[in-house]
Amino acid sequence: MSRKPALLVIAKAPRPGRVKTRLCPPCTPVEAAALAAAALADTLAVLARVPARRRVVALEGPPGPWLAPGFDVVPQVSGDLSARLAGAFEAVRGPAFLVGMDTPQLSVELVAYAIATLAERDTDAVLGPAADGGWWGIGLKRSDARVFDQVEMSTDRTHDQQVARLAELGYRTRALPSLRDVDHFGDALAVADLAPTTRFAQAVAGLEVRLRARAAATT
Repeated sequence: MSRKPALLVIAKAPRPGRVKTRLCPPCTPVEAAALAAAALADTLAVLARVPARRRVVALEGPPGPWLAPGFDVVPQVSGDLSARLAGAFEAVRGPAFLVGMDTPQLSVELVAYAIATLAERDTDAVLGPAADGGWWGIGLKRSDARVFDQVEMSTDRTHDQQVARLAELGYRTRALPSLRDVDHFGDALAVADLAPTTRFAQAVAGLEVRLRARAAATT
């Protein structure tokens, strides 16, 4: 690869009732949004430390105080998630590595490994599986909307279908380490344990205190 990749985050603005709704209950919509904001801030903080030609948030909704310096914001295109992913890559052209806002345990070392792997001459794409059957990150050497066609997003088959689609297109794909997405409250607790110094872990710890207080008030 002749130039550094762009780094992409596809995200929803962390507004109550619009993000992390599967955390409710035990969270309230406001608490779920606060966890989402912390996860997004952690993700951007990691990407800010990785050399890149450009850093972009493909955003549904308005920017907020979680937005880190050095990131451009582009609105997500209309359509389903496949269309929005394709639109995010098209917005930056050229080589790019994309992550979501569900893995606040992401590290500088892992992102650096992903883009170094993508840069290898015998590699066209990299893909990081998620424990729930999806994927947490994908890197492509060039924008290609066909990559996401015929892939059912947000299912336990998404990763396998994505691998098959890349193979069908002739892409030489390398696997990245698996990560756990934050979908349910049990995921939040597990991820906070994995990354105890993150904003996300601090937010989870504060939430646990409030949840215990609420439980005690109802007994």
